[in-house]
Amino acid sequence: MITLAIKNKQDQVIVGRIDHEKEPAPFQVSGDDLAVLAIKNYLYEEGDKIVVEVTGENPYYVLQLDETLAPSLIYLSQSTWEYQIPWTESHRKSSVETAFASQRHHLMVRKAQAFEITNYQNLSFNAHDQKSATGAYPHASANVETRDDSVFFAKNAIDGKYGNRSHGSYPFASWGINQQADAALTIDFGRPVLIDRVRFLLRADYPHDSYWTKGTLVFADGEELVVETTNTASFQEVRFPKKETTKLTYKELQKAEDDSPFPALTQIEVFGWNC
Repeated sequence: MITLAIKNKQDQVIVGRIDHEKEPAPFQVSGDDLAVLAIKNYLYEEGDKIVVEVTGENPYYVLQLDETLAPSLIYLSQSTWEYQIPWTESHRKSSVETAFASQRHHLMVRKAQAFEITNYQNLSFNAHDQKSATGAYPHASANVETRDDSVFFAKNAIDGKYGNRSHGSYPFASWGINQQADAALTIDFGRPVLIDRVRFLLRADYPHDSYWTKGTLVFADGEELVVETTNTASFQEVRFPKKETTKLTYKELQKAEDDSPFPALTQIEVFGWNC
């Protein structure tokens, strides 16, 4: 069973009309395999959140909570998951200005189909990731994010957005390291996965940006793989024998010897299979 609801900051289900011809009712729906909440006229308010509750043994779900977010296959490690509506300007800068700003909404959560779970795919993609760990995976985190500004949050590196020829607000969000020498980004998959390829898209706002010439991938068991990169605006990748892991860390980033102090990562993609 899937239950999908919009709640206010008092944790109460919001009551309203999904259509002008309908009577006021809670903004909450449930379904065995699919839950869709479609609303014609409601503006989100400060503190609003989207709450997903699930039962059953299948932890894989496909969801889309706003038209500006790409549908994402996520792994839920708990029965209740909350998505906080971005409200402050600092948290909205990494999204297009229409994100969660319309009066009309189409929210969808469904059980993932078997082929969506078992096929070879980018296991790190999650357009619905949030800054903090919430029990939905994959999740990106880092030991530094420039100015604690959403346009430089770690989650930007797994959101599926590839604009890398500038920097700052949407559509050029990235993971920014605030010139920190020991910067490291970790992708937590929340379960064992089998991977064999990683792709890197460095931010390429040259000459404002610098780049990394080398970095190290660290798997959950401590095994390390050194990866060389250069100043291209295209994806760079490394392939390796299939490796089971629950997380992947990108660290020991060596900056090029140039005049810019600003290397950054636009996107990282980790390909493989769910175990």
